[in-house]
Amino acid sequence: MRRLPGAGVVMRAIRLGVLKVLLGFAAVAVAGEGLEPLLEQPLAPDFTLKDPRGGSHRLSGYRGKPVIVNFWATWCPPCRAEMPSMQRAWEAVKGEEILILAVNVGEGVGAIDEFAANQPVGFPLLMDPNAALMRTWPLKGLPTTFVVDPQGRLVYRAVGEREWDDPKILDQVRALRTGADVEASKK
Repeated sequence: MRRLPGAGVVMRAIRLGVLKVLLGFAAVAVAGEGLEPLLEQPLAPDFTLKDPRGGSHRLSGYRGKPVIVNFWATWCPPCRAEMPSMQRAWEAVKGEEILILAVNVGEGVGAIDEFAANQPVGFPLLMDPNAALMRTWPLKGLPTTFVVDPQGRLVYRAVGEREWDDPKILDQVRALRTGADVEASKK
């Protein structure tokens, strides 16, 4: 078999690129435990996405309530690992005017349905099949989760897996209902 000129350089570049991607995902997987306050607190980019059953969800339609927006994929081990704690968090806050939306990045109904059959969740799993939101939200890999305050601002970010039912995390989100935590995070 004859090698093409420069093929070794191309293969090394590909291997290096793959290694960088894998290291990036590994860094996301071991990210911190809490929520990172966002100092600028920009308005969350609005979206309208469908769930696997065809229901439509518009982020701005949930103004007045804190919303946890999780970006995930079924092929992402840390994403899958945090879903049970996200479900427990949902069970703890669903009667408190706090919402959880999990935005699946780049997959369709089949992958989401297969995941949900093995890991049932009570909060909406939304579909972003073309990964269009990755260009409008400040994602740093998967999973990345944002907490949107009742005024529609991005106030917290969590890069990597979290235990979403941790009382400290839930108390930070609950405090957003009164606005007290938003002001404290700016200082």
